[in-house]
Amino acid sequence: MIHSSEVTGTPNLPSNSSDKTYNRSGRRGKHKIFIGMAPGVGKTFRMLEEAHQIKREGIDVVIGLLETHGRRETAEKAEGLERVPRQQILRGGMTLTEMDTDAILTRVPQLVLVDELAHTNVPGSLREKRYQDVEVILAAGIDVYSTVNIQHLESLNDLVARITGVVVRERIPDRLLDEADEVIVIDVTPETLEERLMEGKIYAPEKIQQSLENFFQRRNLIALRELALREVADFVEDDANSNTSSGQFCNIHERVLVCVSTYPNGMQLLRRGSRIANYMNAKLYAVFVNHPERFLNKQESLHIETCEKLCKEFGGEFVRFTSSNISQAIAEVAEKYHITQIVLGETQRSRWQLLMKGSLIQQLMRELKHIDLHIIATEKIQS
Repeated sequence: MIHSSEVTGTPNLPSNSSDKTYNRSGRRGKHKIFIGMAPGVGKTFRMLEEAHQIKREGIDVVIGLLETHGRRETAEKAEGLERVPRQQILRGGMTLTEMDTDAILTRVPQLVLVDELAHTNVPGSLREKRYQDVEVILAAGIDVYSTVNIQHLESLNDLVARITGVVVRERIPDRLLDEADEVIVIDVTPETLEERLMEGKIYAPEKIQQSLENFFQRRNLIALRELALREVADFVEDDANSNTSSGQFCNIHERVLVCVSTYPNGMQLLRRGSRIANYMNAKLYAVFVNHPERFLNKQESLHIETCEKLCKEFGGEFVRFTSSNISQAIAEVAEKYHITQIVLGETQRSRWQLLMKGSLIQQLMRELKHIDLHIIATEKIQS
């Protein structure tokens, strides 16, 4: 699985690409998704560009479903590519059209282009959602290029509604991106998108002002752009880490780990760690390591529970670990959660203890070569 923000070439198609009847038995089609922050960023246009390129290389490409929305440049870019006729469906005295999945399966191309992956099919269709049609096509061994906007991801639905005030009704499960062979983010600046809108390249003139005042507000576009870039970065990181065998991890996102103990500065450390996490747009974690031979008294137990509650209030994850080796335990947690920043208080050991055993900070510096340590001095922490 490859996820990136750049076009990385043609799909992995069989060598006899000129033969429309090659054997696909046992082969699942490859899925490439073009994703963007909003309508008009150029997902469909880029998909068509790539289709023309691989057609020139001898790949059998057809358009399964294309929505131009009246955009002249998109319509012109589709010229020269074969289209599979749409299925006509009678509904309420009207004739509606949908992608003809059966016709595509009969045509047996090597690659089919499918626009607007999150589309809901006309009631009465064999499948409710267009992405379900795509899964049928993939199962038949046919490769698919598809397009979707970030706001259509199921897990982001509530967040998008809070950002834009718009509840997106057409959604796709996140697993589609997880299962995709390649995810391409089509990125433009909010300023460029606004220019395209004003020039009438996205919607008809009568819809421009309404769009600028609603979904296409600058703050919405900035937030949606960040979501799109972050989502693909997540998949790049997950894919890289799932395929590594060297023990080294690809950390695109920052992750902050706060080390708390039974000392009373735990909550102050958590507040500092939360601020650092917010600055870095990072996920927050906290860890408490308890010695297996040491039992917490009532006051200590209450303190740790309070720290856990505060961590969760900050949106973080609290980890309890039992070990006689504190530095090793922290190192294990850091490796498991791909931590990039660690926050801990200055040592509470006496000089004699430091001479005999060394400090936790020194031990962590030896064990964690690629993680930044933030040492918070006790005298600077206000209760």
